[in-house]
Amino acid sequence: MQLTAAGRALADEAPGALTALERALEMARLAGSAETTTIRLGYTPVASFGTLTALLEAIQEEHPGLTIDAREFFSAEIPERLHVGDLDIGLALFPPIPDGVAGELVRAERVAAVLGTHHRRAAAAEIPLADLSDETLLLFPRRLAPAYYDGIVAACHQAGFTPRISTFEEPPVNAMLSRLASGHEVGLAPASFTEHAAKAGIGVTHRNITTPTIKAEFSMLWSTSDPSPAVAGVVATTRRYAERHGWLG
Repeated sequence: MQLTAAGRALADEAPGALTALERALEMARLAGSAETTTIRLGYTPVASFGTLTALLEAIQEEHPGLTIDAREFFSAEIPERLHVGDLDIGLALFPPIPDGVAGELVRAERVAAVLGTHHRRAAAAEIPLADLSDETLLLFPRRLAPAYYDGIVAACHQAGFTPRISTFEEPPVNAMLSRLASGHEVGLAPASFTEHAAKAGIGVTHRNITTPTIKAEFSMLWSTSDPSPAVAGVVATTRRYAERHGWLG
C-alpha cells in the first residue's frame, strides 16, 4: 500500500497531533475531576537547579490550573513519604522503589565536579577522576542517597583509589556550595546542578569528570494507590518534556 501526498503529509503530522490530543484529554480529565488541584511534590536538593525549575515551568504551561507545593527532601526519604501519603509525586536521585510506589526514569546525566574558582583543579578543562585521589570529596551522607553515594565510591575504586570523603550533614544546598567556595574540598553532583551553581556567582565553578564518567539518574515517583488525574497529568508532562529535551540520553 502506498500513501498519497496528502496521506504522507497527514502521517508526518500524526505524532504532533497525537501529542496535542493527549494533552487535551488530560486537561479534560483535570477539569472534570473532583480531585484537589494542589500537588505535593517532594524533590531532592540536587534537583533544585536545572531539573526541577524546568519541570515546574512545563507543568505550569500545560496545567495552569494546578498548584505545585514543592518540598525539599533527600532521595532516601521520598519513597516513604509517598507511601504514607505525605507527598503526591517525588523527584529523586537513584531512589529505592518499595511496594506501592511506581517510578519512571526522567533524566540521566553526567556527574561533574563543583569546586571553588581558586581551587588548584579549577584550571583544568576537565578532570580525570583519578586526579581527585588526593582531594577530599564533600558529599551528603550515604543514608540520604545510598545508590548515588555507592556509585561514586565504586567509580573511584575503578579509577584506582579509595576516596577520602567528608560528609555534609544538613541542607540547605547553598551552605554546601559556600563551603566548597573556600577551595578546600571538591563536590560531585549532577551536571545540571553544577552548571547552575557555577552561574550563581557564589565563588564556585564546575568541571566534567572523565575516565570513568559517573552517571546520575533522576526518577519521578508516585503512589500506585493514587488514581488522581492531576498526578497522571504531571507524570505525562514530565515524560514528554524529558523526551523532547533529550534527558534520557
